[in-house]
Amino acid sequence: MKKKYLKIKHYKSFKILVPLLLMSFFLMFTISCKNTKEIKSKSAYEVIENLIGERANDFELIIVEKQDDTSADWFEIEATANKVTIKGSTHTAICYAAYHFLKDIAAVLVSWEGHRINVPKTWPIYSKKGATPFKYREYLNACTFGYTTPWWDWERWSQEIDWMALHGINLPTALEGQEIVWQQLWKEFGLTDSQLQEHFTGPAFLPWQRMGNINSHEGPLPQTWMDKKSNIQKKILQKMRALGMHPVVPAFSGYVPKAFAEKYPKSKISELSSWSGGGFESTFLLDPKDPLFKEIGKRFIELYSELYGQSDFYLADSFNEIQPPVSEENKYEELSDYGKTIYETINEAVPGATWVMQGWLFGNDKDYWTKEATMAFLSKVPDNRLIIQDYANDRYKVWEHQEAFYGKQWTYGYVHNYGGSNPVYGDLNFYNQELKSLLDNSNKGNLVGYGVMPEGLNNNPVVYEYIYDLAWEQGKEPVKEWLKTYLNARYGNTSDTVFKAWKLLIESVYSTKYWETRWWDSRAGAYLFFKRPTLKITEFKGNPGNKEKLGQALNMLVKESKNFDENSFFYYDLLDVSRHYYSLCIDDLLVECVKAYNAKELARGDELYKKIEKQSLDIDAMLSGQPTNNLNHWLTSAYNYGDSAEESKLYLKNAKMLITLWGGEGHLNDYASRSWQGMYKEFYWPRWSMFLQALRESTITNQPFDELKERESIKEWEMNWCNSDDMY
Repeated sequence: MKKKYLKIKHYKSFKILVPLLLMSFFLMFTISCKNTKEIKSKSAYEVIENLIGERANDFELIIVEKQDDTSADWFEIEATANKVTIKGSTHTAICYAAYHFLKDIAAVLVSWEGHRINVPKTWPIYSKKGATPFKYREYLNACTFGYTTPWWDWERWSQEIDWMALHGINLPTALEGQEIVWQQLWKEFGLTDSQLQEHFTGPAFLPWQRMGNINSHEGPLPQTWMDKKSNIQKKILQKMRALGMHPVVPAFSGYVPKAFAEKYPKSKISELSSWSGGGFESTFLLDPKDPLFKEIGKRFIELYSELYGQSDFYLADSFNEIQPPVSEENKYEELSDYGKTIYETINEAVPGATWVMQGWLFGNDKDYWTKEATMAFLSKVPDNRLIIQDYANDRYKVWEHQEAFYGKQWTYGYVHNYGGSNPVYGDLNFYNQELKSLLDNSNKGNLVGYGVMPEGLNNNPVVYEYIYDLAWEQGKEPVKEWLKTYLNARYGNTSDTVFKAWKLLIESVYSTKYWETRWWDSRAGAYLFFKRPTLKITEFKGNPGNKEKLGQALNMLVKESKNFDENSFFYYDLLDVSRHYYSLCIDDLLVECVKAYNAKELARGDELYKKIEKQSLDIDAMLSGQPTNNLNHWLTSAYNYGDSAEESKLYLKNAKMLITLWGGEGHLNDYASRSWQGMYKEFYWPRWSMFLQALRESTITNQPFDELKERESIKEWEMNWCNSDDMY
């Protein structure tokens, strides 16, 4: 009886409970539906339409409004033969989902060098859900605005914002158009047009003035350039905001013009040492306790907001590769004053806004930025009102050393590219393992974002494609499986041979997280061939990666090339692999040539000299197949940006200086070296030819080789090259 009673009781309770549960669920669902808005994403539709034209009409793109600001972004995709329905939490989540679907079915691949689009007549049956643990996906380094974008017009910027949306980016750095605001601000404080002309750098060097490293270098800055960039920035911010992005815009970090320091002698202003080995004009930093600091900072944001609208994220970097001018006895207190004042200035100007700072300084000068110094600097800033962009994890592990920044919000990422130099490298397995390890780490603190902050674009697209997929896939998909999908989308179809070649590329070049050659012996330049000539190259231990496997991959790709169109991504990648491999070969030949002449082996030296000449000119000719990797393209873009002959000449010299001499008395020359058509033939080979011929002559005459004299002669030739009007 007892068992029967229990059965009956349980059964009756269940019968009563089910309707109650259903009613409760129905009420909750109804309430949820009433509170959750579903709206069509017009902004996302426009991005998809820009990509695939009228076939975007097949897409129904719906934003399901978030219940709170802390929930992660997500998407759902359902595709039938004639309709693709995508729901997601934000415009960028929907754009990423649409692009992810198109890549998965090998219909589209979007890249800086162009797009591959082959949309099927009907869509395959497809269903997928995805989410990211990262509230923010960041993109663009402050330096990108010198190494890549100075000559961009609105059309090019619009394409880049589409690229961002399709890759799920929602925290882009947006630094164009600020000089016109600084101009107005400094005039309000009594500076004249002529003083500001002396203050501003040329267009290509503005990023380093903005970060307090230089003044005046390769200026002046024409008014037409400021006006042009201001108009572009208005459109940039409008489009980014329409897509729900959070553009990171500039704020005051304390740097003032020299003329300002002279006009306000009673203010506490420090004149800082010349940056990066010297040779640059001094910069001037206002003390945070000076009342003018907040006055200037708030007025800048007020003027900026009047022109561009208010933002919620403001970038301010006071100590980029510069040690703070604080006293040793009150070091920590004075550091905390800087952090406190920068935050308060932003907060008082835009209550609720977030201060964003680059975390580069903590890794670049780790001896200065001890835990104690960093904690002091951050100590008086609320945890939820600062984001530290720790983007150099392919070189430094700052977040681990700094205990995940002591409760502050921070983002994890990579630089990958330095100076816009474009050797072929990256490390897909490293990115995969690092992300999984990061997400599993209980000590990651207040991690809110992820991404890559390259100094230059238009290189190694596979790296960027993979990193932004990782933000959603979280390393769950093996690299080799992801690679198959990527290659099918990029090439349209892949053979076993192509896939095997790419596996060798992963093992040979895409297993290098940092290209160490670029700063070998404190001498900049992506390859030895790109560095200012020196006898010291005989001490070089070799380039990163596995050249033998790279050669095997190249041979396999060459054999497969007959199956692909010459205008395809396959040929673009084949040229990338080829120029990289043969540039490595030139480095080997250079070392042997210098050794031969040093050993007075004239015949062997001459033989190697001819091989280097032929190979460098062959690479130069070959690169005609990559129109954007082209010196003439860069120089013409700069020249055409001018509105007068005088401006065009200024911009042309800026463009040449940036990728060659750079400036100063340190080792920045060739920091932004480029593997471009025109650079091999017109710049790198002529330098080495002069050097090797002088070395050969010393061998013949049995006289000591005066390297210092020859290098000075080469520097003079470089300056003449930069000053010339040649467009190559």
